[in-house]
Amino acid sequence: MHELSIVMGIIEIAEEELKKAGKERVTLIELEIGSLSGVELEALDFAWEPAVRGTVLEQAERKIDYIEARAVCVDCNSSFKIEHIYDNCPVCGSYLKNIVKGKELRVKALEVV
Repeated sequence: MHELSIVMGIIEIAEEELKKAGKERVTLIELEIGSLSGVELEALDFAWEPAVRGTVLEQAERKIDYIEARAVCVDCNSSFKIEHIYDNCPVCGSYLKNIVKGKELRVKALEVV
């Protein structure tokens, strides 16, 4: 389960940002997670609580912005929603595309006090 290592990385980011801000605790953490990021939300939920226990994120509210994947067809320039990395263009059938959204995995915001 790589979600545990993802949570540990998020904790490190929160600790670094808290230190930079000279604050004591995080009250809110907002994450962006794309549908193609490889993160299983249920596994992330399962790993979250035990991983953040005793850390700066223990009392923080967690908000997840789930980002649906979108691509632009290289051949016909159509923009379309994708569910899998190998989906083809619904307009022309081409498999050549640029994925423009959906791979995100980032800490979008922290509220600290």
